[in-house]
Amino acid sequence: MMFQKLGVQAYTFRDAYLGENASVETLEKAFKTLKELGYAEVQTAGFGKVSMEDYARLAQENGIDIVGTHYDYQEMCADIDEAMRKHTEILHTSIMGIGGMPGAARESKAELFKFIDQFNKIGEAIKPYGFKLTYHNHHFEFVKIDEQRTIMDYLYENLNPETVSFCLDTHWVQRGGGNPTAWVEKLAGRIDILHLKDMAVTRENGEIKPVITEIGNGNIDFDSVIAAAVKGGVRYYCVEQDTCPGDPMDSLKMSIDYVKPRYMK
Repeated sequence: MMFQKLGVQAYTFRDAYLGENASVETLEKAFKTLKELGYAEVQTAGFGKVSMEDYARLAQENGIDIVGTHYDYQEMCADIDEAMRKHTEILHTSIMGIGGMPGAARESKAELFKFIDQFNKIGEAIKPYGFKLTYHNHHFEFVKIDEQRTIMDYLYENLNPETVSFCLDTHWVQRGGGNPTAWVEKLAGRIDILHLKDMAVTRENGEIKPVITEIGNGNIDFDSVIAAAVKGGVRYYCVEQDTCPGDPMDSLKMSIDYVKPRYMK
């Protein structure tokens, strides 16, 4: 089973718009390179030194569609109408998301359920306008927050599937001790954006540790992940590599060169 378009989580090339030397010119070069490599979509991760308007304009001018965001959760809570306006009028996407829950919700079951309640309320508020709210996981969600359940269990059980979807990250699932394919299957119909992120294990100074790496350079079983994702109705596929050994565009080339012949039609 295969999919048609491949995107990028923009955090991968964040130096182009967040870094010390970031500018409109460096972001434009990044979008041009992405298009040349074969990427067609992007999910935002903030805007940094480039205005939201310039970011959206440069993506459009270079043939890159914005398919979702990692957005400011505080703005969502304080002024959801303004957040929706920016998504609609500037970014031209109806998938609004966050990159992770507030710190307090990670430490206390009571705070976790306060977050879940608030997140569901935001999802309910934006649904009539055709929006979907997304939650992106890391590995901390796989920590047990009580004697029986992990944070991820409670998110799965209590986030409203009618208004809230997941931006599932394959690396962080596996790094947290979960099975990426099993979670893609479990969340069938509830994943709008899937982060394709590989995990390798390296030895550094005698220490064994997991690392984020290019797709195909690690040990995640993407054959089964992609098959489950296509069957489960995942809408968008975005490569993300939080850390790259050199130029992020070199790593993104390696990833699409692996993904395209195997999983794209």
